[in-house]
Amino acid sequence: MEPNSVSSPIHPQVRLGHVHLKVADLDRSLAFWHGVLGFEITQRFGRQAAFLSAGGYHHHIGLNTWESANGKPPAPGTTGLYHAAILYPNRATLADAIRRLVAANIEIDGAADHGVSEAIYLRDPDGNGVELYRDRPPAEWPRSANGELAMFTRPLDMADLLAEK
Repeated sequence: MEPNSVSSPIHPQVRLGHVHLKVADLDRSLAFWHGVLGFEITQRFGRQAAFLSAGGYHHHIGLNTWESANGKPPAPGTTGLYHAAILYPNRATLADAIRRLVAANIEIDGAADHGVSEAIYLRDPDGNGVELYRDRPPAEWPRSANGELAMFTRPLDMADLLAEK
């Protein structure tokens, strides 16, 4: 099938519902996703699996050790998940997330202003890529002269972001 052969686009209300990650150590992963980032544990299956959410949803993140207990992250140069992106509702909540990372001594891999969004990049304890970001309102998105979306990657002003309350 050719990349542009779809006869009609997907329904505009379709959303990505959750990400489910294979992890090596459930408690270590919960210390990050629950303890640092603040996702609530909605259900836990002993030492094998847990489901976490924001705002009472059944789950946004699944963690399990069913096929990965004590496993190693995928080697560089292999296929797989590039990152899971966590959307924050505004700059203040994104700044709070960064403060949580700093307080927990979690290394930040990068930060970028993409015009449409501001993003922080890091890795979870299993080496999975994580993006924490907030979207700008669509009216502020950069556009080309003919109206097409014109995203970019520029350095993010972390000091300005962290000044948000």
